[in-house]
Formats: sequence, C-alpha cells, structure tokens
Amino acid sequence: MLAALFMMSIGVLIVTSVIARLFGTYLPGLNAYAGYAMAASSFLALAYTFKAGGHIRVALVLSRLEGRARWLAELWCLGVGTFLAAYVARFSIKMVQVSYAFGEVSEGSDVTPLWIPQLGMAIGSTIYAIALLDRLVAVARGAPIEKIGGEPAAVE
Repeated sequence: MLAALFMMSIGVLIVTSVIARLFGTYLPGLNAYAGYAMAASSFLALAYTFKAGGHIRVALVLSRLEGRARWLAELWCLGVGTFLAAYVARFSIKMVQVSYAFGEVSEGSDVTPLWIPQLGMAIGSTIYAIALLDRLVAVARGAPIEKIGGEPAAVE
C-alpha cells in the first residue's frame, strides 16, 4: 500500500510541476521529491512482488530440474538472494544512520535531510530480505516449490 501511495505521489508531483511551469512558477524540489518517491515505491514493492511471483527468475535453468535437484537449486537461489538482500538492507540502514549522524541534506534548494527519503529504501530492502528469508526457511522445511507457471512442483 505504501508503494502504491508513493507511486501516486509521483504522478501528483509531476503534474504539479508541469502546471506550475505553465503558470510561470518554479516550485523547488518537486523533481527531487518525485525521485525520492520513485525510489521508495520501488523498494517498498519488492517483497510484495516477490510473494506474488512477479520477479524475474532463473527459469531457464530451474524449469529443466525436477525432484531433489530442483529443491537444492531453489535453496541455493533463495540463499544467495537472501544474502544479497540482507547486504543491501544492512547497507541501506547504515546509509540512513550516517546521513542522520552527519546531518546530510539534499543539494537542491529544498534542503531535505537525506535520511528521510533514504528510509524508504532501508525499510523496503529490509522487508524484502525478511520475505526471502521466510521463503528460504519454508522451502528448507518442505514447503511446495512453485513451478515456473505458478503451480506447485513435486519434490521427491
């Protein structure tokens, strides 16, 4: 829901910017805020998109595997994905902490504290890492593995 709200805010910000320019007015920071909203919407949507099966997968290889080989490949992919997502989440959280500690602000005339727009990335990447870890644990404990088409695959 937050990702959708940020996505809608992008449209509102861009339309506001266009209308302001038509009237000969410049509203500082609108383009930057649209960029912040785009980053927030992208990262906040990662976990939902993963759970809905919308992410690009290694289907070319995984679709050719069955049984235990498929299960092991799924575990490996989920393990690597979880590690990388956790690394990005850790880095994102650290970036927010550093920006807050040093009082970093945007370079534009709006002078927004950077830790505020960075929060969307930190929260979204953390939720995504948790979603991957959840799926990794579920598959390791015997949850059905989905076929590329969406239905469960048999694991022998």
